[in-house]
Amino acid sequence: MPQLSIILPSYNEEQNIENTYNVLSGMLTEQGIDFELIFISDGSRDETYTNICKIAEKDTRVRGAEFSRNFGKEAAIFAGLELSRGKATVVMDCDLQHPPEVVLEMFEEWKKGAEVVEGIKSSRGKESPMHRFTTSVFYGIMSGLIKMDMKASSDFKLLDRKVVDTLVALPEKDTFFRALSFWVGFKTVKVYYDVQERQFGESKWSTGSLIRYAISNVTSFTTFPLKIVSFIGMVFVVFAIGIGIHTLIRFIMGTAVSGFTTVILLLLIIGGLILISLGIIGNYLARVYEEVKGRPRYIISNRTDERQ
Repeated sequence: MPQLSIILPSYNEEQNIENTYNVLSGMLTEQGIDFELIFISDGSRDETYTNICKIAEKDTRVRGAEFSRNFGKEAAIFAGLELSRGKATVVMDCDLQHPPEVVLEMFEEWKKGAEVVEGIKSSRGKESPMHRFTTSVFYGIMSGLIKMDMKASSDFKLLDRKVVDTLVALPEKDTFFRALSFWVGFKTVKVYYDVQERQFGESKWSTGSLIRYAISNVTSFTTFPLKIVSFIGMVFVVFAIGIGIHTLIRFIMGTAVSGFTTVILLLLIIGGLILISLGIIGNYLARVYEEVKGRPRYIISNRTDERQ
């Protein structure tokens, strides 16, 4: 059993695989840490998995798996967790935007007794103003809804073996790793880092993908939006009663205002809220539907250790 496993979800990262291997393996070998690198190709359409296989053939400390299609980063992370064998496991990006030297800091904290070491962003690196804004809004909403501070959090974490086993044992299929690592508890320590620039390729995250990611993760982790629907319903019931009493009094007094402007506006507002509420409920029904089907989180089509 290696001391340290490093999970590297990879989607169309053919240019980064060899460089990431060279940097991490050189650093960990120099420090005398027994390790394994686990690359998960998330349905990549380029030569990502081919490059993983080439490295795995030369170095048995490297293992790789390829999904049958793109299942998403969450699935890739959990595939890596299930395949990992280390006493401690780090999850980090394949493009090295998570600084490799911070892995050593995390490892030292683990040796001191930490069971979860959270990588917290001191800065987000170079991002466009629009991307920075949408990211800030996304994590602000997420923090409010799941009652955890997600604004500076990331998937860059070290987990003790017992934490990995706990996460892997969770039966749910629709997972949110970043929040679940908070939820399971255990002794947690924070380390801080600055996001590094990519050497190769471009970020796979767009504004649209962030929005889809937010909707999926909020509905998979918390029922708070459903409570908002109930609250809005109660507010409008009170509002309707107030309007009804006001209208009745004016009718009795003979001062009722003719026309349909108010009625039309109320219908539009209430109709819009009803549709939004149905959309929220529909997302939760979709989550239930996906869980009930019981399909696996991912399908692995190839593994490098099957070739060795």
